[in-house]
Amino acid sequence: MKDPYSPDEPTAPADDANADSADSTEAATADTRVAAQTSRDLDEQRDKYLRLAAEYDNFRKRATREREEARARAQGDLVLGLLDALDDLSRFAHLDPATTESKTVVDGAELVERKLLKSLAGHGLEIIDATDQPFDPAVHEAVQTEPALSREDDHMVSRVFQRGYLFNGRLLRPARVVVKQWRDGGPPNE
Repeated sequence: MKDPYSPDEPTAPADDANADSADSTEAATADTRVAAQTSRDLDEQRDKYLRLAAEYDNFRKRATREREEARARAQGDLVLGLLDALDDLSRFAHLDPATTESKTVVDGAELVERKLLKSLAGHGLEIIDATDQPFDPAVHEAVQTEPALSREDDHMVSRVFQRGYLFNGRLLRPARVVVKQWRDGGPPNE
């Protein structure tokens, strides 16, 4: 009988073990390469994400700063437009009442009012013209009613107590108005 461990004959189980060991080494090496590549890809994506997040944060800060600067410039333009009217008002405030006629003061106040309204209109202010217009709750606030003389005058604005204003199409303050109201049977007996 021969010794199974004799060096004369190679044995098949040792060759199979060597082949399995080589396959598992190659598989481990491939897994290591895939893991390393995945880790590099993940690091690259993380770096891209962090750069994008930093860019977005810088953009947001820059946009906020630019909005604030634009708002300040617009306010400066508005104030600049009001300075002429303010100068005129200052001149009227320092008149000597003993030597000035009241008509001069009234005319001056009307001039200042026109200048102010013209300047503000140039910046987008609109006066809501309500007299003899149909009542519109979107831009009018009814503070009182009065009898209408005919059905056609029902819900028409008869007087304005306080002007209303729009600024670039946005309502700043509704016009406070008196609205005509028709009552069945005609105007009341007075």
